[in-house]
Amino acid sequence: MTINEIKEKGLLLFECISGSKAYGLNTAQSDTDLRGVYYLPKAQFYGLEYIPQISNETSDEVYYELGRFVELLIRNNPNILEVLASPEDCILFNHPIMNRLSMELFMSKLCKETFAGYALTQIKKARGYKKKIVNPVAPVRKTVLDFCFIMQGYQSIPLQEWLTKNNYIQEHCGLTSITHTKGLYALFYDATNQHRYRGVMSTDLANEVSLSSIPKGEKESAYLFFNLESYSSYCKEYREYWEWVEKRNETRYQDNSEHGKGYDAKNMMHTIRLLQVAEEILREGKLNVKRANREELLSIKTGQFQYDDLLVMADSLMQRIETAYENSPLPAMPDKEKIESILVQMREELYG
Repeated sequence: MTINEIKEKGLLLFECISGSKAYGLNTAQSDTDLRGVYYLPKAQFYGLEYIPQISNETSDEVYYELGRFVELLIRNNPNILEVLASPEDCILFNHPIMNRLSMELFMSKLCKETFAGYALTQIKKARGYKKKIVNPVAPVRKTVLDFCFIMQGYQSIPLQEWLTKNNYIQEHCGLTSITHTKGLYALFYDATNQHRYRGVMSTDLANEVSLSSIPKGEKESAYLFFNLESYSSYCKEYREYWEWVEKRNETRYQDNSEHGKGYDAKNMMHTIRLLQVAEEILREGKLNVKRANREELLSIKTGQFQYDDLLVMADSLMQRIETAYENSPLPAMPDKEKIESILVQMREELYG
């Protein structure tokens, strides 16, 4: 089933504009996000083809089956609560039966965990984004050789440096492990390659050093240490960084690069917004989707704040949220039985 089929069959219960336009934070470049609620034909709902959620390819249009919508409301899911609290000028369609689901049914102290908790995950995400911008990973992948070192007395030098100094090539090296040690190997060198040593590594993509069969009586040329933990950590960082480069929103990345603060500004704007909303809910028992501090939030989005200053702002908001939570008159969680009863009544009316 598609979103168009929902509308054509008269199954739509609610539809609204969400995202930046609902928050009052839209600019000329902002897209239009749509959210909605529907119910399934009776036979499909009672049968084996229950569809809890439908979206388009870009996920900027997402519609929820009534039961799924109520389930997420009970959990105080931020995105879903914001749909129910949509400003009047953002509501495109509202079936009268949806008026049974009032905001008062769902406002609870759970919002501390959902709104503020989600905001904290976004801060962590922004930190990771900042790290990627400030510390880009070179496109040429390092190899095992870059994490190998030759022991010289009480010090060590990079293997590559040692090979160059002695006019050696890694393919003519042979390694053998040393008992009762980890990462330490005896290195033998065969200039003529008559012993057919396997080299320090077999290929550039190798994840370990290669071991060779060493003839008896051969004298080691050096002792080599391979830092496997450091190499494994690098490989993970390399993979994650270039996967991020491949999937990142290039326009958004360029915007963040231009402001030069080294963090995802849009992400941090929504982090501060979520924390402010959480405090308002706990203090006032209301969810104000359209934000009164548009200029402040947009200044965050355009990178006019230092990253550390935003962390201080977020920390201050978290402290106020803790205080508001302790003093809030809201229930610990929504009354699930009461809400379920209303949902059953709605379905009975819809299905006749």
